[in-house]
Amino acid sequence: MKALIIKENWLNLILSGKKTWEIRSSNTKKVGQKIGLIQSGSGKIYGECTIINSMPVKKEILYKNISKHQVSKEDINKLNYKHPHAWVLADVKKYKSPKNYKHLQGAVIWVNC
Repeated sequence: MKALIIKENWLNLILSGKKTWEIRSSNTKKVGQKIGLIQSGSGKIYGECTIINSMPVKKEILYKNISKHQVSKEDINKLNYKHPHAWVLADVKKYKSPKNYKHLQGAVIWVNC
């Protein structure tokens, strides 16, 4: 399984069900796949979910959907992505106990678990 590296604050929002869109700089080919959710810098997988869609989004769409991605208007304006995409997450499952994984050097977005 592939696992996505996410900063702690965003991961907590995803695991709590408050964040259903992960905003990234590009499309993903992992639509329909279950992925792990890694807290950046922790060496642990905290849960899993399924990416059910990946769609290009303009800033106007981001403004209208703050409740889905939790990025503030100020931070939307600071996004430096040429072609931002919303990765739509579903079936989020938080693990009772985080699982260890080996972080290979150079892994920035995805890790093989």
